[in-house]
Amino acid sequence: MEGIRKIMVLALEVRNCRQTVHQGISLAKLLEAQLFILHVEHNPFGAEGWNLPLLSLDEDYVDLVKEAKSELDRILSAEKADGLPVREIIVRGEPEKMVRGAVEREGIDLLIAPAHEESRLEHFLFGRINESILRNMPCSVLFVKENPSS
Repeated sequence: MEGIRKIMVLALEVRNCRQTVHQGISLAKLLEAQLFILHVEHNPFGAEGWNLPLLSLDEDYVDLVKEAKSELDRILSAEKADGLPVREIIVRGEPEKMVRGAVEREGIDLLIAPAHEESRLEHFLFGRINESILRNMPCSVLFVKENPSS
């Protein structure tokens, strides 16, 4: 793993990627690499073409984003206190485009993503992101299996 100076962890749905974040932290420490945590805010309910009254779903989505950010802050606070260079990036848009754009902008050497099978809700919200990542990233990709009991 020589030459890996910048590692990005993809945290689409924070509560389902704790293991992925922890693996990214471990690798960044081991390789003395800079760690980036990417969270993509994608709100399909705000998309054009929706003619249904989705106000409550939109409000639920805003709450979900706040909860995810809070959880991410909790996970990373100890690492930042220990001096690990961590940069959080939060972008809004279509996940496939946002992930690739962030990887290219930051010159990422290794992208770490959760390998769990997307639920129907995740497929609806984010699309088949793992397949897109595998086929389209300009860097190496490591998928991390999530332990269902954690």
